[in-house]
Amino acid sequence: REVYATLAVLTLLALAVVWRFRFPTMPPPPPPPAAAVQQERSAFRDGVGGALEAVKRRDVWRWLIMLEFGDLTWDVLRGFIALYFVDVVGLTESRAALTVLVLTLAGLPGDILLIPLLERMRGLSYLRWSALFVLVLFPLFLLVENVALKLALLGLLGYANAGWYSILQAQVYTALPGRSGTVITLGNISGVIGRLFPLALGGVAQRYGLGVMMWFLLLGPVVLLVGLSRAGEKFGRH
Repeated sequence: REVYATLAVLTLLALAVVWRFRFPTMPPPPPPPAAAVQQERSAFRDGVGGALEAVKRRDVWRWLIMLEFGDLTWDVLRGFIALYFVDVVGLTESRAALTVLVLTLAGLPGDILLIPLLERMRGLSYLRWSALFVLVLFPLFLLVENVALKLALLGLLGYANAGWYSILQAQVYTALPGRSGTVITLGNISGVIGRLFPLALGGVAQRYGLGVMMWFLLLGPVVLLVGLSRAGEKFGRH
């Protein structure tokens, strides 16, 4: 709270400094010519048609669904991890807050080492092996009782998740080459669905307990492995 209060004070100070400046009033832009308006409308219609066409493609939605489920063991886990260490493991609030730092910092070396790794291995092959690793590692994290070992496994989880978002997002763009606007639109639609995951998981935790809810996060690597198997890639192929 003290950090947020400090940021609020600094923001007010910056606002007080900027408030004294008088910015010149820009004249309104001239109206566009009729040809430009027609071209813009035509581009808009083409964009809407392209988006509707992309919605019907299963391969595009497969990557988008995998993208949202892959976030379960990263951002969604990070949102619940401190509460888990307080409510289930029994740590104090201050010590449990450090688990968020462990999970976040563990992903940094993974992101750095990912670049040379992808020069030697195909992205989807790496994604398969890392998802399989998380599928084994996450139950161990939930089952062990030693706090130090839990933190070590949590760090490995943060390391193993490196690159999931980047690789899956790249597959969406590959499925729709030259149509980045359509990709952004579909990503926003799937993102609305993905934002319901924490709400649903919170309902499960309220009804059955946080310890039970954490097992549902395993859907992330499971969906990735199922989706990759349907992508027609041979397991372990470089």
